[in-house]
Amino acid sequence: MSSTTYPPISYADYLKTNELLNQQKLRSEEFGRKAHDEMLFIIVHQTYELWFKQMLHELDSVLGIFAANPIPEQSMLMAVHRLSRMVEIHKLLVDQVSVMETMTPLDFLDFRDMLYPASGFQSTQWRLLENKLGLKRDQRLTYNAVPYHAYVNEAEAARMKQAEAEPSLFDRVDEWLTRTPFLKTKDFDFANVYGQAVRELLQQDREAVRRHAKSDEDRERNLKSIDETEKVFNALFDASRYAELKSQGHFRLSHEALQAALLILLYRDQPIFALPFQLLTKLQDLDELMTQWRYRHSLMAHRMLGSKIGTGGSSGAQYLKAATEKHRVFADLFNLATFLIPRSKLPALPESLTRKMNFTSP
Repeated sequence: MSSTTYPPISYADYLKTNELLNQQKLRSEEFGRKAHDEMLFIIVHQTYELWFKQMLHELDSVLGIFAANPIPEQSMLMAVHRLSRMVEIHKLLVDQVSVMETMTPLDFLDFRDMLYPASGFQSTQWRLLENKLGLKRDQRLTYNAVPYHAYVNEAEAARMKQAEAEPSLFDRVDEWLTRTPFLKTKDFDFANVYGQAVRELLQQDREAVRRHAKSDEDRERNLKSIDETEKVFNALFDASRYAELKSQGHFRLSHEALQAALLILLYRDQPIFALPFQLLTKLQDLDELMTQWRYRHSLMAHRMLGSKIGTGGSSGAQYLKAATEKHRVFADLFNLATFLIPRSKLPALPESLTRKMNFTSP
């Protein structure tokens, strides 16, 4: 279709630049004490919100893809691509903190008192991102002893609660992982062959300790450490022990999903696991960048406020720092590194299974 089919439009009209550039209203100017750096403060935060909107746009698309069962292979490629875009956007969010830090604490004090009780804690879009990714209410730090959505209006609170009630990306990925084939087939039992490989490696470690320990004390300490490591590995394949650890908060993924994720990471070179491995990697990238952003934000708040409370009434930098680790969603994927073994020690796959993983016809 020719472009002449559509009526002409200008750059400014298409992007609504006049409306967009007229949204920076300085509160300090309104009160007759214009603070130069308030313009930077507003633009940085407005830019955050624009990027949050784009990330929600991508995330809703990925959630739609993962709602299908089974997920078409071409859709998986699209999901990885859109998560990759979210990762690149979040790199920009982290970098923007450096721009904000060109404002000194004294520059901020010129207008800070005019912002009460506004706070970044009230960003509805950020809360939606957290909820849609899979942050649960019981994971959240208590904020002034009231629910996190108590600081926004009813319509915004309703959006947060709705996102909280719907299946999150964490939920969808857990379901998808549990459907992973090849964990147990007629001629391959991942739990059995992997468990045997781990036990052999740990036994080699014990023998090395017995041969090379410099003292009885060192020997006993190292052997005890190996025994503890073996207990952790055994929990992977003991459903009741895993359930116990999960109830204590050590895991979030289901037992089957964690095993499947480990299978994908260990045998990622198999063609059939290429996209699943990329997807799990992007989820780790995103979780890591969100953690970096929270941490950079906490350092910036400490730099700007010292030990003062935040404008929204929180403990300021201390609250942000505490949320850095507690508000992670995909920590299970990071912890899988505990269970990886060298490629040279990986049990060989049966030829019949390798042919399937290579998309080779029988």
